[in-house]
Amino acid sequence: MVHLKKITIKKYIATILNGIFILTLLLLTLDGLTSFEIKCQTIKSFTYFGIMILTPLTLIWSLWSFKTRKWRIISSSLPILTIVGILIIGPLKIALSSSAWRTQKVIYQNGHLKFKKVEFQMQDVGALGYNKRTVEVIYLTDLFMLVSPVEKDIYDRVEWVKVDKEVD
Repeated sequence: MVHLKKITIKKYIATILNGIFILTLLLLTLDGLTSFEIKCQTIKSFTYFGIMILTPLTLIWSLWSFKTRKWRIISSSLPILTIVGILIIGPLKIALSSSAWRTQKVIYQNGHLKFKKVEFQMQDVGALGYNKRTVEVIYLTDLFMLVSPVEKDIYDRVEWVKVDKEVD
């Protein structure tokens, strides 16, 4: 009876750990490869640093908790691919990308959609200084946003109202 309880707890922890790992990997992939970006610094740091900590932890836990060869292979394949990806990209590059973009100035506000703006943003990259950009932003929530390049004819378009509001 005690032995069965240990197995159940191991599998329960493995399920939770794999769930958090997959969520972190999904957020990292969306933030790094699409126009979807994490605005909240806490979530972005958890995602970028978490992937480097959770990947080996998930791999080790999966190899330890599952007894059959089939489930060990299935549960360890994604962490192994992620470790390879981390090594190819480089842990330092991942760490330097963990800083969220901060709005310095709202340049234009969409007259129809209050959550759509053109902003000047900066990203702190530690000792390397700051990255700067001017982008069109659609806020999904206070935590997440969609970012796209600013169109060339934005000055001529009727729906954009010039704001020039300092934020930070």
